[in-house]
Amino acid sequence: MPFIRAFSKVAKQALLSPGCGCQPITVAVRTISFSPRQVTSDASFHSVSFSETDHPKVLITGGLGQLGVGLATMLRKRFGNNNVILSDIRKPPSHIFHSGPFIYSDILDYKNLREIVVNNRITWLVHYSALLSAVGESNVALARDVNITGLHNVLDIAAEHGLRLFVPSTIGAFGPTSPRNPTPDLCVQRPRTIYGVSKVHAELMGEYYHHRYGLDFRCLRYPGIISADSQPGGGTTDYAVAIFHDAVKTGKFECNLKPDTRLPMMYIDDCLRATVEMMEAPADTLSMRTYNINAMSFSPEELAQEVQKQLPDLEVTYDIDQVRQAIADSWPMNFDDSNARNDWGWNTTTTSRSSSRPCSTTSAQTRASQRLTEGKEVA
Repeated sequence: MPFIRAFSKVAKQALLSPGCGCQPITVAVRTISFSPRQVTSDASFHSVSFSETDHPKVLITGGLGQLGVGLATMLRKRFGNNNVILSDIRKPPSHIFHSGPFIYSDILDYKNLREIVVNNRITWLVHYSALLSAVGESNVALARDVNITGLHNVLDIAAEHGLRLFVPSTIGAFGPTSPRNPTPDLCVQRPRTIYGVSKVHAELMGEYYHHRYGLDFRCLRYPGIISADSQPGGGTTDYAVAIFHDAVKTGKFECNLKPDTRLPMMYIDDCLRATVEMMEAPADTLSMRTYNINAMSFSPEELAQEVQKQLPDLEVTYDIDQVRQAIADSWPMNFDDSNARNDWGWNTTTTSRSSSRPCSTTSAQTRASQRLTEGKEVA
């Protein structure tokens, strides 16, 4: 199927990717204004506006995760290499370090993060730093620090400097009492993971800062994201990434969810495109600050069957992780993204959506099947 072919080509490139030329980071200074930590009751902040010839200066926190590198690549093509800075607390691989500006940034260090924003004249901040669902459950204290304290630092700095702030949310922001098929934008949200709790907190705090301080806060609830640009990062939906790595490398895959566990998913290219479209949408088109986005929905068994059409010798077994399974069973099976489509024109590619319920039997997945085969040939 195209989806699996498309994915495999990315997997091959991720495994064999060479470096490229290094670009310097542009450093400048601007005057510091107020912080929400110090604001008066009548203070108001507004997002920086741009003329048609100006480009935003973008900082991406947690940039070495699943989405950061891909988003940086897309935005650098759009705004220029030096206008997009990746940041993380980890040492970047050589090919990422030499692909464009990279800077060390610890989101728990308020002063350091503030200096980066000021010195580099940042106008857009994309906040990807977070511990994912399964990892967060194994270290709740760290997840609380990174996902909540780090968010507070980002919110204050974004409001202080008039940034446009993007913070992703997730299917994990819902719980077992939420409608599951489909799940609307506005409904009961009672998640049972620290990851989900922190994301609901982020949604509500971002909306509060928007109304209280005029912060241009924007948020999308991502489905499970399928990508080969990085290794699985501890998320419950990461089986849909791991299967491609394992299929290409070893020909064997052990899934930690039940075969019939259906969850909403999205190919990374669609996810990144949605993020850019949301960030560029005129503020007056947004009726809310957090939106669902949707593409397809499938189970591990369905995905495995499609991969096996390209690699018949792939061995798939199931060893259920009860923690991850309980998390998955509390999450949506499908997202209602009608508000995003109506407000700012979101739409997955026609090859990613099938009639009323997106699923794995789409031509988008068939595209990725060919890429999987290509990746196997060079592995």
